[in-house]
Amino acid sequence: MQMLYGMALPVQAAVLAHGLRLRLYVPLGELIPGMAYLVRRLLENTSNQSWLRAGFVEHADDAALLAPPVPSVKAAEAVSLSEAGREQTFLNEPHRDFADAAQRGRFAEAVWASRLPAIPAPRGPEAVDRAVRRAAEALEAWQDQGCQGRAAILRRAAAALRDRRDELAGMVIREAGKTWREADADVCEAIDFCEYYAWEACQRLVPRDLGPRLGEANQLRYLPRGIAAVICPWNFPAAILTGMTTACLVTGNAVLLKPSGQTPAVAWALCEILWQSGVPSGVLQYLHGPGRTLGAALVRHPQVALVAFTGSKEVGLEILRSAGEFEPPQQAIKKVVCEMGGKNAIIVDESADLDEAVLGVRQSAFGYSGQKCSACSRAIVVQAVFEAFLHRLIESTRSLVLGDPLEPGTDIGPVIDEAAARKIREYIELGMREGRLELACPVPEGLESKVGKPFVGPHIFSGIRPEHRLAQEEIFGPVLAVMRVADFDQALDWANRSGYRLCGGVYSRKPSHLEKARRRFRVGNLYLNRPITGARVGRQPFGGFGLSGTGTQAGGPDYLLHFVLPQAVAENTLRHGFAPELD
Repeated sequence: MQMLYGMALPVQAAVLAHGLRLRLYVPLGELIPGMAYLVRRLLENTSNQSWLRAGFVEHADDAALLAPPVPSVKAAEAVSLSEAGREQTFLNEPHRDFADAAQRGRFAEAVWASRLPAIPAPRGPEAVDRAVRRAAEALEAWQDQGCQGRAAILRRAAAALRDRRDELAGMVIREAGKTWREADADVCEAIDFCEYYAWEACQRLVPRDLGPRLGEANQLRYLPRGIAAVICPWNFPAAILTGMTTACLVTGNAVLLKPSGQTPAVAWALCEILWQSGVPSGVLQYLHGPGRTLGAALVRHPQVALVAFTGSKEVGLEILRSAGEFEPPQQAIKKVVCEMGGKNAIIVDESADLDEAVLGVRQSAFGYSGQKCSACSRAIVVQAVFEAFLHRLIESTRSLVLGDPLEPGTDIGPVIDEAAARKIREYIELGMREGRLELACPVPEGLESKVGKPFVGPHIFSGIRPEHRLAQEEIFGPVLAVMRVADFDQALDWANRSGYRLCGGVYSRKPSHLEKARRRFRVGNLYLNRPITGARVGRQPFGGFGLSGTGTQAGGPDYLLHFVLPQAVAENTLRHGFAPELD
């Protein structure tokens, strides 16, 4: 038996008198957390449902004490949405529960059986003209399908993704190096984008009657922009690619898709699913090739009306500059939907729940080896709790497992390629010059040769100030600066000292601090008392401003409006005395 030291001493004596083995356990550590633990135990043992209370206070008999805790209220039967009902609302795709042995087993089988598909040969810039002509030929028929018809195709694609989600997650693991949970979430988000944009288009993009006037009908309609170039990143090879592509498709545009050079196979598998679901091959074309040539040709082509890009600040700014140059026979100003990087900060004040803050910062900084534009790279901590927070964060981070992403117990997998690893290591060397290295997690011997990809363990630095490069430049790796400030106002000031305006977080139990953060923390996505990664479609529209993008938020109610052109139609209904509204 196991009992708490100092409690129920007569019971302890009785146990020992019967010759039973007894283990006493004692909470160790600081007084305040220890008192909280003691109070929790007291509440447990004195609650109305407590076994001890029932036996010693209410004198319940043995049969009542030993009865199984079966609920007395019969559970209601499960209610599931029909397909017709599903179209009336949007629900996020639930992630796999890997604590469930059955789900874990099915996922493992699918992952190990997954294989990356063969892909077409890379294309050069000369392929762009042919692709544009083909898209132009297919565009009118695609637009004539109407919003409802295109939305139905997206729903079929969502169903196909759902049927193959574990297999696709296996492809993401193999090609992008994501761990089980990260890969599963990536594919779930791809499903969500299909469902959400299908639902949102049918709600928002249908013709809408405007203010009434006698003898006149006014209506607001939305027109497709035309041919879109979609240029995708490697870090969310399923989610971001699917999101940008389906946003273009459901609004009636044709898509010339250029996937990342690091994850072309996942992109090809997703294109095949969209084609099989009903998207014409001329409306969605896969163009794999170098960004500096093929991507540049797509952006500059005079018949490309829209460019959707997610990636680095450097490439994004070049796309914005190039798309802004008018080249005859171009007949329209190009629209650019551009999402770039972040230098995201989480503030921890003196009132924060450090248990939650440590886990939130750790997850946000080191999930997928920090290779997310939403990753936390600055933890700004108030002086009063700085040492305690840093110590606990270091010990918590030590427990993370670096390993093969195909294995279920791996917390941190490889970085995407050797070029990325070199860049991260250069920033680690810079951090040792600018600040103090607090933690460098080693890479297990032989791991890189086993997996065939480079690894960089989590690194934590202190002593970093806002002017340091480690606090200003996006690293895209598992490198975190923990910065010390005097108070919450200084923390907000330091958090805002970056041109990036993507994500930010605050851990605080003070309502005044949370409200001040809402007013003064200049980011597109602000998270209060939770991690800053893992935005869900429809609940946390994702995107920033400043150097992080053009202010669009994917997975939100306004996103599709960037892919269409508004048209106001005014009709005189008094022709030849015909005025039905006078009846």
